[in-house]
Amino acid sequence: MATLFTRWRRGHDAPVAEGPSPADIADRRPAFLDTLWLDDETSPRDSELPRFSALASDDVDLDGDEPALSRSRLALRDALGASQPVISRDRFAGRHDALTQLIAAIEEQRLHVVIYGERGIGKTSLVHVFADTAREARYLVLYGSCGTDGRFDEIFRAFAAKIPMLYHRSVLPTTTAVEQALHFDSMLPPGPFGPREASDLFADVVGTRVILILDEYDRIADANFRRDVAELIKNLSDRAARVQLILTGVASNLDELIGFAPSIRRNIVGLPMRPLKVDEVGEILRLGEAAAGLRFTDDAVAMIATVASGSPYLVRLLGHRAAMVALDARRTRVDPAHVTAAVERVLTEWNATLPRRVQALLSGDEAREQWALLVAAAEAGTYSDGWFVAADVAAELPGGAPPAAIEAELRRLAGPHNLIETDERLDEPRFRYRFPGVASLLLMSASLARLRR
Repeated sequence: MATLFTRWRRGHDAPVAEGPSPADIADRRPAFLDTLWLDDETSPRDSELPRFSALASDDVDLDGDEPALSRSRLALRDALGASQPVISRDRFAGRHDALTQLIAAIEEQRLHVVIYGERGIGKTSLVHVFADTAREARYLVLYGSCGTDGRFDEIFRAFAAKIPMLYHRSVLPTTTAVEQALHFDSMLPPGPFGPREASDLFADVVGTRVILILDEYDRIADANFRRDVAELIKNLSDRAARVQLILTGVASNLDELIGFAPSIRRNIVGLPMRPLKVDEVGEILRLGEAAAGLRFTDDAVAMIATVASGSPYLVRLLGHRAAMVALDARRTRVDPAHVTAAVERVLTEWNATLPRRVQALLSGDEAREQWALLVAAAEAGTYSDGWFVAADVAAELPGGAPPAAIEAELRRLAGPHNLIETDERLDEPRFRYRFPGVASLLLMSASLARLRR
């Protein structure tokens, strides 16, 4: 064990004669993790109970102590709120290139599009803003979110139920079907159906163009469902139908999301969602600046970009929290100290959602020794619903650590510690953190530790 991680550290830092000292190891993770799970009994208590600063109508309570501060808080929530995807263009920033590519694929190339990337990278926000833009151009855009038990006929019947019969090739504006406000689902068989029936129906769309968005496509576990979608894409393309599909999902590459389907490769385009660059992070934070009258310093922007690892979700979360810290201190300039406080608050909240035994384990000496492995495993599990294999972890560990040694350590963590779960059903065993919040906490903690170092 010690040899494995000594090798990694020597490859990552300057060579040392006998491995790193305990102090050097401790510096690799934020020290406040040691006491995160402890209740803060020393925090001062206000003499008066807290109150809402705004009314349920989202209007500022003018009877409050500081209505101007309350307005800034509300403006920040609307501009940088991270609890929901971005659905309006006035809050969309940092993904203009991706939106341009998506529009070009649909409008100029008439292709079907697969948008993929890690969680929190902005896939759902992109398709919502794209849908708003496409509707302006008179496209009929229909959105559906996939679930693990989704069925092909159920999902596409729901889509068909939203397409008016006015757009069917066989229907005239004066026919009974239009007068009765019927939709395409009225022409489907009453029971289950497959891609052939769906493509026959959608091939008769006229007078408009239809875009069907299947969000969170990676959640579909049924291989038959994915095969049927691939066949539908091929059929629609072969018939030059005025219906295009957009699939989004968590994946590191195109094949991981749609499988090996060479017959449709010429009919689709993959759009990978890459981490945001620093200037793109600045675009998002400027939304908060304009809304609340604040200014993020360049160092604060760079720090948020580093800790968020290019995730739009984390950029908004940390930007919002850092700005709130600055407002609490009656400051209009957000600097790295405010960002550090925001990161620690977020980590504290994430840590509180974990079982106490996991909190104690992550703050103990053993976790400090295994810090490199724990963080590398979190990196490796960014895709594929959190699952990873030992070779994935080895790729994240500089120094050429052997996968066999890594697999042995992962199995040990899956044993008495119960920190990691295993899946032995495939040829190569897979691992995953039992609690998803562990990986997020580890990755952000590691980023903060690197900045402090």
